[in-house]
Amino acid sequence: MKSVGEALRELLPCFEPVGVVRLPLLSAVGCVLAEDVLAGVDLPAFDNSAMDGYAVRLQGLTLGSAVPVDGESRAGGPLPPPLRVGSAMRIFTGAPMPAGADTVVIQEHAQRTASDVAFDDLPPLGANIRRRASDMRSGSIALHAGSRLQPGEIGLLAAQGHSSVPVYRAPRVAVLSTGDELRDIDDQAAPGTIVNSNAYALSAQLIALGAVPWMLPIVADQREAIAAAIRTALTANVVLCTGGVSVGEYDLVARAFEDAGVKVLFWKVAIKPGKPLLFGMAGRVPVLGLPGNPVSAMVAFELFAKPGLLRMLGDPTPYPSLIEVEIAHDHRHATGRIEFARATLQSSTNGSLLARLHPLQGSGSVPSMVGVDALVVLEANIEHFPTGTRLQALLLHRMPGRTDPPFK
Repeated sequence: MKSVGEALRELLPCFEPVGVVRLPLLSAVGCVLAEDVLAGVDLPAFDNSAMDGYAVRLQGLTLGSAVPVDGESRAGGPLPPPLRVGSAMRIFTGAPMPAGADTVVIQEHAQRTASDVAFDDLPPLGANIRRRASDMRSGSIALHAGSRLQPGEIGLLAAQGHSSVPVYRAPRVAVLSTGDELRDIDDQAAPGTIVNSNAYALSAQLIALGAVPWMLPIVADQREAIAAAIRTALTANVVLCTGGVSVGEYDLVARAFEDAGVKVLFWKVAIKPGKPLLFGMAGRVPVLGLPGNPVSAMVAFELFAKPGLLRMLGDPTPYPSLIEVEIAHDHRHATGRIEFARATLQSSTNGSLLARLHPLQGSGSVPSMVGVDALVVLEANIEHFPTGTRLQALLLHRMPGRTDPPFK
């Protein structure tokens, strides 16, 4: 049986990017840049004022002495003429600096009359000017390959005039559910059947990640039927198969993998929930057999499928980061396997994050995945976790918010 680390190290190299596509800028939000993008223009594109005030040549100015105001420079207006010696020019934030000016005096230090201005304070030489190319120079690398395109990156690309960018292609992921007990979401309920919620939960996880789910029809617990469905699924870039990976009489997926030409690389990981994880390769297509229990399937996705898919999406840091939390209450768990317990998080008065474990921790408990923020890591050889114990946790979503503003 593999440890989590062993399984990840064996699994991750099998997930290779499936190509590069050029997307319009707003369609690329959340994608990973596949190539370096060069700056096409200087930022700023010209010397401009950082403040509203007066453009001056500092040498020769004295406090309280009036100088004539010679026109103005405003953002979007005509380019200003050169500044005449012994004068000042009214200037606004973002406006081009006139030739000959070397400083901007902010308007709060200016005493203006109809035609003149005097200053009650003078800043250092060069103050309040944004110099051309001080942020970025044309020809330099604006964004490196591997950058995830969030709003700031999109804004920079737009400022550089890039209307489309090369990003890693989103993988198409087949979601195959097995089990005689399963029915589709709109099917008439029958005794002993359950809705195939796994397909929807996993597809939602895929969409949130940036992958493209392909939900296949439910397959009965028949070895030949499962193998045939896997062969169909292998036209995708990745296959996620749920159910039938344990050791019961009707757990047929491992054998169906072999029938379909999938080479099994490992089976079972020492975790709770999610122990009967099955992983194999069919050519270049990774195939994951996830447990049928809903929580086990979702947790196994977070721990194993998600890092692999992130690597496939071009993310240079696909492994999950852990944060430190304090357990908010006394807790015991059965030793033997590392457990990933569902928890909600909240900020404490001392600034730490408090983790409250969900009262339902069964692997089949769908409600236990609702509203949770993290999976708290309960080490395999520790039985008792007293209140206040510091533990590691894997965030499922964004950091939890607060009910009050964090700033004064």
